[in-house]
Amino acid sequence: MNLPEEIALNQFGQGLRPHAELLGYFHSLSADAQGHHLQELTDLIRQSKAHLADIDPGIAESGLRPTYTPCMVLRTYGLVPGLARLLSLPLAERDRVYRLLLYVFKQAYQRRFAAEKNDPNKW
Repeated sequence: MNLPEEIALNQFGQGLRPHAELLGYFHSLSADAQGHHLQELTDLIRQSKAHLADIDPGIAESGLRPTYTPCMVLRTYGLVPGLARLLSLPLAERDRVYRLLLYVFKQAYQRRFAAEKNDPNKW
């Protein structure tokens, strides 16, 4: 992931950039590049120290139905195994996977920011 992509994702996490803009960029990528981008986003979620508690609010904020396959995968398998399973879903699920991952990242980002915002060594 290049620096502008990371900045865009962090701005989304801060609530400064709409998901439609990121989704538009995602659609502009080739299928291989989309897969690579999803892998990097799952790595970013792990770095963000996402918790199981971030899944349900992420689903709710994403606007996805909780019964959609990507949502069920995360709720059933949890974060670490669930993130790996999301990457192997069919291409037809990629938009939903990306949208879900964006909002799980946003939940984790905002939770960590609230907890660490007064620690100058963290930001």
